[in-house]
Amino acid sequence: MKEVLIITEPEKVKVLSEETRFKILQLLRERPMTIIELSSALGKDRTTVYRHVKMLENAGLIKELDNDGNERIYTRTARLFLIKADPDEVIEEFRQAYLQVEAEKLIQILEKAGAKIKDREKLKHLTKTVLNEIELNSQPILKRISQAKVDLTEVELFHLLNMLVFLQSCELCEKAKEVKKLVEF
Repeated sequence: MKEVLIITEPEKVKVLSEETRFKILQLLRERPMTIIELSSALGKDRTTVYRHVKMLENAGLIKELDNDGNERIYTRTARLFLIKADPDEVIEEFRQAYLQVEAEKLIQILEKAGAKIKDREKLKHLTKTVLNEIELNSQPILKRISQAKVDLTEVELFHLLNMLVFLQSCELCEKAKEVKKLVEF
């Protein structure tokens, strides 16, 4: 299993943009599972889960690991998936919803760490805007890395993402000042 897979192909992102398939990938992060186990965890019938698993398998996001009698055991093809595809309507809707959720999670992390948020909605909007800008501006570099089939470890991915943010730091200075006004540590 690869540590990191950068997904830049719109068709693969479309496969992921469906909620059940996204949940299957989340479940398979915990451990390899059979269709029966996935079906039970999702509360969906086996035929439906099987169809979703096949779509994920065809997209190269999961693979058959082993057999347990008549049951196939599936696993992810990478521990982490970094989704960075060129926007289109279907992908953009998924991406915006995902950014909204991630902005909320980041604010919750700050709150758990004891930060005082002065205007939660404004901070969430600003966070989503910054994440969106960073993502869009990073697309060309990440696409080249993906096309070059560079294998990244989690640590290398972390450093790469930090470098991409650093490269954009001048453009984001004003937004950083706004965030500092909204968050008190």
